[in-house]
Amino acid sequence: MGKSAVVIGSGPNGLAAAIELARAGCRVLVHEAASQIGGGMRSAGLTLPGFLHDVCSAVHPLAAASPCFERYPLGRHGLHWIHPEAPLAHPFDDGSAVVLERSLEATCAQLGPDGEAWRRLFEPLAANWSRLRLDVLAPAGLPRSPFLMARFGLQAIRPARALAESLFRGPRARALFAGLTAHSFLPLEARPSAAFGLVLGALAHTVGWPIPRGGSGRLAGALAAYLGELGGEIRTDSPVAELPAAPIVMCDVGPRGLLALARGRFPESFRRALERYRYGPGAFKMDWALAGSIPWRSPACRRAATVHLGGPLEEIAAWEAGHTGRPFVLLAQPSLFDPARAPAGRHTAWAYCHVPNGSSADMAGPIEAQIERFAPGFRALILARHALDPAALERHNPNLVGGDINGGSADLWQLFLRPTLRGYRTPLEGVYLCSASTPPGGGIHGMCGYHAVRSMRARS
Repeated sequence: MGKSAVVIGSGPNGLAAAIELARAGCRVLVHEAASQIGGGMRSAGLTLPGFLHDVCSAVHPLAAASPCFERYPLGRHGLHWIHPEAPLAHPFDDGSAVVLERSLEATCAQLGPDGEAWRRLFEPLAANWSRLRLDVLAPAGLPRSPFLMARFGLQAIRPARALAESLFRGPRARALFAGLTAHSFLPLEARPSAAFGLVLGALAHTVGWPIPRGGSGRLAGALAAYLGELGGEIRTDSPVAELPAAPIVMCDVGPRGLLALARGRFPESFRRALERYRYGPGAFKMDWALAGSIPWRSPACRRAATVHLGGPLEEIAAWEAGHTGRPFVLLAQPSLFDPARAPAGRHTAWAYCHVPNGSSADMAGPIEAQIERFAPGFRALILARHALDPAALERHNPNLVGGDINGGSADLWQLFLRPTLRGYRTPLEGVYLCSASTPPGGGIHGMCGYHAVRSMRARS
């Protein structure tokens, strides 16, 4: 190519777009408004000296499975994955827990009569995931594996609650699947919430749910180092007020950010389409410095990368539908598997719950009460806490509008056709959108940036 290219934003998608452009021979400059690169892949000392926390993302199954990231020599640039013994644990009020294991057999063995139904659901996905992911993590279009994708789609398009209640008879399998699907930020009664449970379950049974050694910032650092090796440049503390005059401009920003950069240059129809884009619920996120490991009533929780705190399906569904009752909490304790995250004998913990977009409710108490429910004595271990409500998340990263960490609602219309029917393209020559507000949507995988560059190259 040999053209100059500008990338606005250094999140996973912006860095992936920059790398793909550099690999194609472009001279690439990345502008990052913040003082630290990474977007959702940042680590910082949020509580006390010696404690390292992940500011946004912490556990990275999509990054480990990304067809984009696997093309890059990230290990050579300092990225090393830690694989906890189990991807996920889901405790119950009786002191037991069901564990989503890497092994399909070991998972099914815990589910009693529902084990066979779990196998029928996930065995085909896990066996074919290396091919299926190429379509799942891609924009809408003719799939590479049409029969596999059709089989996946028949289940994925369903509401999660309907699928769980039709397949599983017992509360343990239903709760385990409900927790997986709640990552969608959608009500469990909405389509296509089941898709998220299927993808995350397939990832658990194939690549696991790993964490980067040294924090999520190491993933951003490895991507940046590879970009530098290819000749690309990143400028931090470098906000961009309007679209630059360059042959290629990739925007790792949301629809609102793109409208601000365009300064009225878009046609009225495209402007209105961007303004109609819908954001989903926000997140209320917390980090703790702890005097010791979380005292789970079920020891199985100590083996897991992530712990889902929500009890039975009905309780999780009530929270995700109306944010009433006890919050569904997603928690990780990275220091169990990466001791360098905290001083000797101390620990870090990370958790969030979903809240209405832009909510100002203080969820610190309810989140800690939910942890205490399954780990009595947790509060007594807290040395310091740090909270980010939706407004604080948006201040940290303007792409997180109202605290929406998925880049927009992933309902049936916006799952693939986001943010408009144009996908990555804009009406301006050479200007493309490559953020999580484009397909395949939220998550740390870089595929939005990867496909944006592919879309641009297909038109050149």
